[in-house]
Amino acid sequence: MRPALDFNTLKVFVAVVERESFVGASKLLEMPTSNVSRCISQLEEKLNLQLIERSTRHMKLTQAGQLLYTRAKPLLEALEQTETELTLRQMQHKGPLRICIPNEIGPALLGSVIAEFACQYPELEISCVTNLSGFESLRDDLDLAIIISRGQMDNSDYIARHLVTIPCTIVAAPSLIQRYGTPTHIQQFEELPCITTVSALKGTPWQFINKKGEFETIKVKGHYRVNSGEMAGQAAVAGVGFAILSKQACQPYLSDGRLVEIEFEQSAAPLQLFALYSNRRYLPAKTRALIDFIQQKLSDISL
Repeated sequence: MRPALDFNTLKVFVAVVERESFVGASKLLEMPTSNVSRCISQLEEKLNLQLIERSTRHMKLTQAGQLLYTRAKPLLEALEQTETELTLRQMQHKGPLRICIPNEIGPALLGSVIAEFACQYPELEISCVTNLSGFESLRDDLDLAIIISRGQMDNSDYIARHLVTIPCTIVAAPSLIQRYGTPTHIQQFEELPCITTVSALKGTPWQFINKKGEFETIKVKGHYRVNSGEMAGQAAVAGVGFAILSKQACQPYLSDGRLVEIEFEQSAAPLQLFALYSNRRYLPAKTRALIDFIQQKLSDISL
């Protein structure tokens, strides 16, 4: 099987033809004349054809050389144009940008941020969906997924950039505490009624952080499961069970006494918001700009 022609070798050949000398091509390509000469010789050897007739005073294309130049020139121009277009596309803030954010907390936390970003870059065509699919959403031809995680994140083939930490706490309605008492250690939640998730956060056990900074997990008695922080908050207020909620979300209930915060030696593991994407090296400028914008805006918000 004959080896394929090399793009750079053809580029050298075209430069020699157009500058009508090896010296002229070497100046254009900023490479030694000896390398230019060697490149042409290797090309002729690969094709088993003479492409250029050389003499001390001039050089002349053979019929084979003329045919190769005629065919190679437009191909090289097309490839260079494609390279330019791809580079510009990578650098520009325009075109489609497809993102996924978690429902409920996503619109509340990111709705105005993404809208402001859209105003700043009007040439972007932003498509935003809300769900809790996390890693799986990137398989749906999306550019970026914002996900919520608690505790240690699983290893994956995607790049995860941390955006913000959302503190959480354990809460319960006064009526529930009156019925079961105030728990004094986290292991008691294995027997007490708790509000947990169906699939959000993968339905993981409750996670706490001890004084050493290590994670501790408790498989709580999850007799009431929801896929919404708002649903969990309402259920907690109703006295359905103990709940682990973000401090910001349950603060109104704590302020008016509808919920009571329960503190332990271990603190409830916070929620973490991550930007998830598939490749760091070739991340388009528009995607990087959105991630930077979100991170900057969230850093100004007190959680």
